[in-house]
Amino acid sequence: MDLIIQKATELGAAKIVPLLSERTVVQVDPADFQRRLEKWRLIVVEAAKQCGQNWLPQVVDPVTPKQFLGELDRFEVLLIASLQEGARSFKSVLKDFLDQHGRSPSSVLMLIGPEGDFTPAESALAKTAGCIPVTLGPIVLRAETAALFSLSVLSYELQGS
Repeated sequence: MDLIIQKATELGAAKIVPLLSERTVVQVDPADFQRRLEKWRLIVVEAAKQCGQNWLPQVVDPVTPKQFLGELDRFEVLLIASLQEGARSFKSVLKDFLDQHGRSPSSVLMLIGPEGDFTPAESALAKTAGCIPVTLGPIVLRAETAALFSLSVLSYELQGS
């Protein structure tokens, strides 16, 4: 998670919410959350300094997908990385938004699952909340790589918007 937070900061993420899904490999003791959050916030500061970022993304307490999706912030586009058939490309989802609104979205939510993906119930919950399944290509990526890939693609596709 340290690497994801560092690189997400460098790639311009506004908020980072660690999700505790059913398939999350690393289980953190709730008493350890505060120590981890402090470490992550230090990583954010150092990453922002390194890349010349003049603002810091918010890093919040880990939550379950159900908690997160139940208290969802407002986003113009909600995406969930998906290994399932029928997932769309970033380009097609963003083109549809551009066609409908005449501009690129100013806020995008990107959900990345753990190793092995979200459970079917978690994916269904995300879709019910309005998340559009997107493919990250033909190769199954590690969670860290999927996060960096997704942020890079979104940064590229939304550049100049």
